[in-house]
Amino acid sequence: MNEDQLEGKWKQMRGEFKQKYGKLTDDDVKYSEGKFDEMLGRMQEKTGKTKEELKREIDNW
Repeated sequence: MNEDQLEGKWKQMRGEFKQKYGKLTDDDVKYSEGKFDEMLGRMQEKTGKTKEELKREIDNW
């Protein structure tokens, strides 16, 4: 999965979250995006894998 595909999936999920949980704001969603990026960075640090490798693993889950 490339960066554009991952971003597209995130946008779809964000829209679904907003529909399901109408009280979520853009700020809430952006906070979650930042936490996801932070999590990827920590996973990279701990595993030594590249961001692309980790994204592939996540995509396969």
